[in-house]
This record gives sequence, C-alpha cells and structure tokens, in this order.
Amino acid sequence: MAEKRKFSKIILIYWLLVISGVLGVSFIFYLIAVGKIGYMPKVEDLENPIDKYASQIISSDNELLGTYAQSKDNRIYVTYDELSPYLVEALIATEDVRFNSHSGIDAYALVRSIIKRGILMQKSGGGGSTITQQLAKLLYSPSAENFMERLFQKPIEWVIAVQLERYYTKEEIINMYLNKFDFLYNAVGIKSAAKVYFNKTPKNLTIEEAATLIGMCKNPSYFNPVRRNERTKGRRNVVLEQMYKANYITKAELDSLTSLPLTVHFQRVDHKEGLAPYFREYLRMVMTAKKPDKSDYASWQRQKYSDDSLSWETNPLYGWCNKNKKADGSKYDLYTDGLKIYATIDSRMQRYAEEAVREHVGFTLQPAFDREKKGRPYAPFSKDLTVGMVDTILYRAMRQSDRYRALKKEGMSQKEIMKIFKTPVEMKVFSWNGVKDTILSPLDSIRYHKSFLRSGFMSMDAVTGHVKAYVGGIDYFFFQYDMVNTGRRQVGSTIKPYLYTLAMEEGFTPCDQTLNVPQQLITETGQIWTPRNAGNKRYGEMVTLKWGLQNSNNWISAYLMKQLSPYAFVRLLHSFGLANQMDPVVSLCLGICDASVSEMVGGYSAFARKGIRVTPLYVTRIEDSFGNTIASFSPQMNEVFGEETSYKMLDMLRAVMDGGTGSRIRYRYKINAPMGGKTGTTQNHSDGWFMGFTPRLVSGCWVGGEERAIHFDRISEGQGASMALPIYGLFMQKVYADPSLGYSPTDNFEVPEKYKNPCQTPADEEIPSGVQGGSSEEQVEEFLDW
Repeated sequence: MAEKRKFSKIILIYWLLVISGVLGVSFIFYLIAVGKIGYMPKVEDLENPIDKYASQIISSDNELLGTYAQSKDNRIYVTYDELSPYLVEALIATEDVRFNSHSGIDAYALVRSIIKRGILMQKSGGGGSTITQQLAKLLYSPSAENFMERLFQKPIEWVIAVQLERYYTKEEIINMYLNKFDFLYNAVGIKSAAKVYFNKTPKNLTIEEAATLIGMCKNPSYFNPVRRNERTKGRRNVVLEQMYKANYITKAELDSLTSLPLTVHFQRVDHKEGLAPYFREYLRMVMTAKKPDKSDYASWQRQKYSDDSLSWETNPLYGWCNKNKKADGSKYDLYTDGLKIYATIDSRMQRYAEEAVREHVGFTLQPAFDREKKGRPYAPFSKDLTVGMVDTILYRAMRQSDRYRALKKEGMSQKEIMKIFKTPVEMKVFSWNGVKDTILSPLDSIRYHKSFLRSGFMSMDAVTGHVKAYVGGIDYFFFQYDMVNTGRRQVGSTIKPYLYTLAMEEGFTPCDQTLNVPQQLITETGQIWTPRNAGNKRYGEMVTLKWGLQNSNNWISAYLMKQLSPYAFVRLLHSFGLANQMDPVVSLCLGICDASVSEMVGGYSAFARKGIRVTPLYVTRIEDSFGNTIASFSPQMNEVFGEETSYKMLDMLRAVMDGGTGSRIRYRYKINAPMGGKTGTTQNHSDGWFMGFTPRLVSGCWVGGEERAIHFDRISEGQGASMALPIYGLFMQKVYADPSLGYSPTDNFEVPEKYKNPCQTPADEEIPSGVQGGSSEEQVEEFLDW
C-alpha cells in the first residue's frame, strides 16, 4: 500500500512538473509574443517587413540600365508572379518540403533535428527551420555572436514565424524570402541575383540556374559560383536531387541537369560599370538636387548657380525627390523607395554609341596621338608648352586631387606630400585594353591619365526630344567628368549655322553672294579684328553664302557678323539653348563661346524641326513601388526661327554633308541618307566637334583633351572631321543596320517644292568629283585639307 502511494506521488509530481513546464514555456512564449522578452516586432512592422527597395532605371526598350540603392542593399522588388516556378519548387524541395502543410513550425523536422543533430550529433541530420522561420531570422534577428545567443534566438523566431503565417499567404512568404536574401556582390534579392549571376530576370531562369541560386541560400560565401565553381555545382546538384525526391523533376531530367557545367554570366553591380554610367549618374544628381542656395556655390560657380536656379524653376525633373512628397508627407528617397524611373535611353542605341566612341577614340585616335607625342618631353601637351608650363599644370592637378586634400587634412607639410606624390607605388590604371596593374608615382599617374583623349556624345530623337544615347566619357571608373552635360568647351565652327540662321531671319538668302576676301571688323574697344581663314580657295571671287557655310569659310562668317548685331546674335544663341554667359563681341561668329554637347544637340534639333527647338528629355515617367504612375514628363519646345528660314538652313546644312566639310560621312562611311550637319574645330585644334541630324535623329559629338593644351599638333588629325565626325559615322552605321530601332536611311525631310535647290552651284563653284562620288579618297582629302 505504501509503495502504491509512493508511486502515485511520483506520478503526481511528474505531471505537476510537466504541467508546470508547459505552463512555463507557454508563459515564456506569451512574453515573447507580447514583446516582453526578445525583439518581437510591432504589428505594423509585421505588415510591412521589407520597406527598403532600390529604385530602377528602365530603358525605353524595357531593359534595366541600373539601380539606385543604399550601400549593400541593392534590393529590387519582384512579385510572386515574376518568379520562375523552378525557383519556388527548388526552395520548397531543399529548405522546407512540408512548407504548404505547416503553420510556421514543422514539428516533425524540429524533433528530427533535435534528435539527430542535438543528441546524436549528426551533422547531416537536416535542419529544423522552416522557410518562414528563416524569413523571420532574415527580417528581425540580429547577428548572433556565439552559439548560446543563437540558441536563445530560436524561440523568438518560432513566435515570429507563426505571426507571419497569420498575416501572409504561402506565396507571399516565399516571395518575401527571395526578395530579402543577400546573394553577395551587392545582389540583394532574387531579381538582383538573377541579373548579377546570369544576366536574366527571375522569370527566365532555367532549372539549373534556379537550383544554383537556391543552393546559395545555405551559405552564399561557401557556395559562391564565381569563386568556387565546382563546390557550388555540387550544391546545385544536391538541390536538383531534392527536387527529384519531391517529384518536381524526373530521373531523366535529374541525370541530364546534373551533368551540365555551372556557367555564370557574372555582372558585378556597380554604378561605375554597366551601360550608360554617365547618364545614370547625371540622372541621380538631377533627381536628388536641392533648391540652390547661393552660399553653397564658390565665386567661380556663378554660372552653375544660375543654371541650377533656372532648372529648379523650369525643369520638373530637377530636384524631383525634394520637390515632391509621398502620402505620409515625407520626401521621396531615391535609394529606398523602390521607384521605377522610365528613361528615354534605348539600350541598343546606347550600346552602339559606346561602341562607336571606343572604336574610334580608343583604337584610331589614341594610337595616333600616342605616336605623335612619343618621346616628347612636353607629352601629352602641345609642342607650344615649355617643360615649366607642363609642370605647372601637373602640380595644379595634384593640388586638386583627393589624395592631396586628404594628406593636407592630416597636417602633412608640402615637402612630405611631394615625397609621397613622387614615390612609385603599385596601382591600377586605365588602358583601352582593360585595367592595367603597374608601378607609378601618383604624380606620374596624373600625367599618364591626362594623355588619354576624352569624348562626349549624345543622340536625341528629333521628333519627341527623347535622348536615345548618352556617352559622357571614355570610362566612368577612371574619368567621371561628364562631357555631355557638365563639361563645356569652345564650339568652334559649329556655331556658324546659328549665325547663318540670324542672317536668314534678317532677309539674307543662301544664294546671296559676297566677295571672298579677308574682313576687317571693329571691336567695341575700337580695335580692328581680321580673322584668318583655313585656306585661300577661291580667294577674291564672288561666292554664295551657301558655299561659305558648306566650306566653313571664316571670311564669309565675318562678313555676316559685320552686317548683323552681336547683341542680337547672343539673344539668338540663348534661344537655341546655349545657357552660358556670352559677351556680345564680333569674334563670337567663329565660336569662341563654350557650350555642352547636350545644349548643342538641343540647339540643332531646331534645324530638323522647322525652327522648333526641343529640350532634351531624359525621363518619360516615374512609378512608385506599387506600379502607380506618380510623375509624367513631356518635352519642352520653343520656336527659335521661322519655317521659311528653316528650309534655307536645311538646304545649306545638307550641302555641308553633300560636298562640304562633312562629306566623309558619304564616301568613307557609305551613308547616303538625307542629313545635315556641321564640323567644328577650335583654335589650336583643342576641340573637335561634329553635329549631325536626320529627319528623326539629332546627334552631337565632342573630342579633345582634358586640358585645352592637350591636343594634336597637326590639324589633319586635330580637326573635327577627323576627331568627332567618325564617331557619328560609326554610330549611324550601327543604327541603320538595326531595323528594330525604326530609323531608316530612306527617311526624308519635308520641304515644299519651291524651297528645294534655291540656288544651283555654278560650274566654277563645283567641288572635286571625289566628294560627289567617282574619284579617289586622296582627292577628297586634298580638298578637305586646303
């Protein structure tokens, strides 16, 4: 009897302990659920667990150009419908085969994990965490510093997992998990990962590609397809085997897929790399600009302050993030709000433009420039500079460098800084064949990088104003100064069409004749100014204005300037979109003013649009993360000159291409499409320009050195027809070769019959037959060089 009472007492104590344990554990879980223990998130955080997404720049042909994101958080939102079914199947088969039947915690897997891994210490015992628990860890668990800390996090994650299952469907949980996971190389989320590793969208991933990415979820550093290909392939095959066990693929598919090599198309996410980097950076600066405050600008930045102030008032895209507010009253954040920015850039045309710059500048101009400067003590500068002048320029560049400023901030003396700048060190430098490892002193590296010629190119749809291609330089990683919008250089003879436009508006015609002789003009200071000409062709003869523009004759331009007002000319130049401060001097007729490539492209659009100038447009609309259109943009237009003048100018600018200084487009690049254009070369051939337009496309190109003193010593290579025109020719060849773009060489200008051929070129004004077709290139070159 006593033994029976003793046994009953033991049973009672056992059940009391069990009940107490259950009540204690329940109470602990209750305290976790109400946030008394651990880090239980608020309800609103559970309802919106991922609130930071990168903004995307999408091209007009629906290609992803790049993203704007916080550091190491380049997450691009993707919906469940945009996921490949292989991704979902691989994830469930590998990480949580009973995902669709549990409510956040898989009791069977948990017990199995405790017994096999906790008691039997089997490393291959399988994990007990469900996909929902892993999501809870990704969203809310801080990094654990040791095993015990990680152990205490588990119960909290169980509670959060149950809560997540209450708020979200299974599809939403999988979608959040794949959007949250960090796949390395700044590829946060499945959309970034698919782009970085396979250059695809998640929807288009194949079975083996999906298996590779899901395999990385176990440990992306350990299973890294870029650095550890064979190991990652093995992990991929494990995922495929799990998919077979879960009946997602057949045995035949398993055998076939596991035998495939692991092939990646790695593209690192870096704003300095990829397509259109100068455009993406320009767009970022424009959209995040703040209202200009004069105190933020240096004394030499008065023009920039004026430009920015005008843009703030008239350009809806400028400062968009600071001008517009969300529903909660906060300003838009370009890096976390997941905006979709639909740009006007066409990825195909952008690629053609970058290729054209690379082909001509990198593999034609630069080798010629290097040959000319080889062994010269003044290289890469002009032969007109002494060694002392070169040193002055280099030391000035040194003082403007970030390295110099950092050393100065550390309190180093000038002598110590100079020693550092003259000490050779290992470094990476630019070359047209890729980044080069070398040993140079920082001062020598400045000289080395200055030896590379720079370029800026932009192409815009003449009808819509949509910018289709934007190349701000030769390599954004090394040369970040944007020569499309930021940089301004002397425009040279590309200004002459603007001058002739003023003349046509004042009643002149292309057929008007004047004597081709040197002109003397009186400046405002009373001095006599007599411009020089490039040659003496038809000296002392009567020539038409059309011939003067066709051959870029300085004397004819000076003659027109003598008949017109410099003040009226400045006003017209501003109407064409040239925003820089310009003095109304007579020498303006030869292009001594500075302008950007984008300003010139906008200005020349008026010649293709019957006198109506269109401001370059970079973005058509912006959507929020939910797909709602929150901003739309349309081109801004203004009438610069009348329609009758437009027909006169069109006739003369077409003559430049058909027998004038732009004729290389015809005989060298075999482009016979109707087009107008103008070459430009500045003093000492420091700048080479070419502006070209068809009925539907306006393009502009500049080529030159970083410093005006860096240029060819011979005009044969330094003129605009040699430096800039070939880039346009190569670009248009590629554009016309791609019918999917919709630009055709048969597109023609609409000109009333009475304005066609207003003045026939007399026999004594004929251009050598080689220009018009039928003679040798040597004859044409001889004509172009006089």
